[in-house]
Order: sequence, then C-alpha cells, then structure tokens
Amino acid sequence: MQYILEFLGLMAVFSIFIVVPGADFAVILRQSIVHGRRAAMMTGLGMGFSLLFHISYTILGLGLIVSQSLMLFSLIKWAGVAYLIYLGIMSFRSSGFNVEAIKVTDADRKPISALKCLSMGFITNALNPKPVLFFLSLFSTLVHHDTPALIQFSYGIGMATALAVWFAGVSTFFTVKAVRDRFIASGKWFNRITGAALVGFGFRLALTRAAD
Repeated sequence: MQYILEFLGLMAVFSIFIVVPGADFAVILRQSIVHGRRAAMMTGLGMGFSLLFHISYTILGLGLIVSQSLMLFSLIKWAGVAYLIYLGIMSFRSSGFNVEAIKVTDADRKPISALKCLSMGFITNALNPKPVLFFLSLFSTLVHHDTPALIQFSYGIGMATALAVWFAGVSTFFTVKAVRDRFIASGKWFNRITGAALVGFGFRLALTRAAD
C-alpha cells in the first residue's frame, strides 16, 4: 500500500508538470504542424525514453546521497519543495504559448524518418535542465529513501509511459487546426491553473514534512 500511495503521489504532481507548456511541448507542437501526427508521436516517444534516462541517474544519485548523509538528503527534500513552488509561480506568470513564433519553410516540410524523430525527442529532453531539477525534487520529496530501487524504477516506467501518452494526445489533437487554435487562445488561463496547482502541491508537501 505504501508503494501504491507513493506512485499516486508522484503521478499527481507529474501529471500537472507534463501538461505545462515548455520546451518539449514546443517541439511536439512544431512537429505536429510541420511533419504531422506520426512524426510528433515518435518524437514524444523519444522524450519518454529520455525521461527514463533522467529518472535512472536521479534514483542512483539519491541512493548514494542517502548512504552518505541523511541530513543532506533532508536538505534536498526542502529544496525540492521550493522548486515545485518556483515552477508553479513561473507557470502562473507565463503569458501563454505563441504559435506564431513557429516559422515553417518548404525545406522544413521534407519527409523525416521515425528514427530521426525519436532522436530529436530524446535529445531535446535529455539536454533540458528542467527534468533534472524536477525529478531530483520529486523523488527526494515524495519517495521514501527506503523504497527499493527496483520499485522506484517501476515508478519511472509509469511516468515515462504517461508522458508518451500525453504527447500522443497532443500530437493527435494539435494536427486539427481548430483544436490547436482553441488551446492557444486559452493558453494563459491554462498556465495559471497548472501553476496554481504546482504551488499548492509544493505548500502541501512543505506542511507535511514540517509536521513529520
């Protein structure tokens, strides 16, 4: 039951994080507009694989920290709470997503292979510093340090799958111009709602740890 609750807690915060428009979202949107649904889905799948890469070294790194210093681990937990609140504030203040910034030329519309899409998704996510900080904060805050690494990796597989499914949905709907335009039009309020949710999660976790 402990592991189920940990996983649900991770997914509750992660589900908010993945829907906040960022670098990965911008790439998927561009792929949808320029190369179509299939290319965007393969790019999202590559991002899912990259997520497993981030989660793997996060789990191994946190395990090493715990073995050396529980005090340092506690400091990382509080830094994680602060980072979740920071992400929420930044999202809340965002003005939305500007699709007009996506410039498409005839050269861009050349056919693109599935392997190239996978590589693009993996590299985009792997080089993004936000997942590094996010997973460090998330796992240090919500996952008990006694949880076996194998269980933690299973959490990661679930999160990577959720990311790929989310971007598959984005790829499907954003190839429909009317849907895309409607989303972009409400982007500011969408960011405010998700930002407020992240801030709320951050404060809730802070109060929980303080009570412990």
